[in-house]
Amino acid sequence: MNRKYHLILCILFFLSSLAYAQKVNLSTENDTITIKKFIYKTTRQGELAIYIHYPEAWKPLDKRPTIVFFFGGGWRRGTVNQFKYQADYLASRGMITARADYRVKNHHGTLADKCVEDGKSTIRWLRANASRLGIDPNRIVASGGSAGGHVAACTSIINGFEEANEDLSVSSKPNLLILFNPVLDATAAKRVSRMGSKEIATALSPNLYLYKEIPATLLFYGTGDSLIAHGQNYISKAKQIGFEAVLYMASDVGHGFFNKNPWLNKTLSLTEQFLEKHGYLHGNSTLSVSGKATMIRVSSSPF
Repeated sequence: MNRKYHLILCILFFLSSLAYAQKVNLSTENDTITIKKFIYKTTRQGELAIYIHYPEAWKPLDKRPTIVFFFGGGWRRGTVNQFKYQADYLASRGMITARADYRVKNHHGTLADKCVEDGKSTIRWLRANASRLGIDPNRIVASGGSAGGHVAACTSIINGFEEANEDLSVSSKPNLLILFNPVLDATAAKRVSRMGSKEIATALSPNLYLYKEIPATLLFYGTGDSLIAHGQNYISKAKQIGFEAVLYMASDVGHGFFNKNPWLNKTLSLTEQFLEKHGYLHGNSTLSVSGKATMIRVSSSPF
């Protein structure tokens, strides 16, 4: 296929998708981004949508780095609105960003294995459609909070739990991980019921399967969150195994602390610094961060 024909196809795709588009004015900048809704998967329980935020200067032939967010909610509930603020902001910085829906118990009657399966389908869909979406298939970030952080981690770390009807030759593994107080060990008794069985809970515990080729990982926890031990264990194993991981801990705050300021902008600022380090963002930050929002940093040596 020559370049001219490819350009025509991309333009036709862009025009056909305008019916799903809405304009969103950002408070952080004067730019305007476009959000488009796509159906990335059809399941027995219904269609699953992904909301993609395009920067104003996006062009069909772009190959932009992309981050996809998975909402939290204990694998039982939650909505794609959770990470809209972060998605809007990072799109204003030039990335393509996305918020993916996935099946949860209260809405779909499913357990955590389907959450992970849908997370992997999301990464695969983004990569398989990279050329028409204007994204770089080799710069995809998986992110999420709590159960959504667990889903994001599993897309990279856990083998299996793939949708059998998809093209499994397209990788469902992201290139970076940014995790907000994720569940990284699901074997505790209170979580096993949400997994379906002890066997599945063990199979879906990322900390049990860490390996050297895991992509660079950024983690956030509050010191008042019982899950902080998961992050500390992840960092400890990263040091032993030899892959890059950075943990930031906010003093005296609990689970979900990152959803409100000053921690919302603080964690987002550290997120953009991590993305800049790995070449996913360029230019200047426009965030206002409170000086009181200090965090303790622990890194896997020598990174």
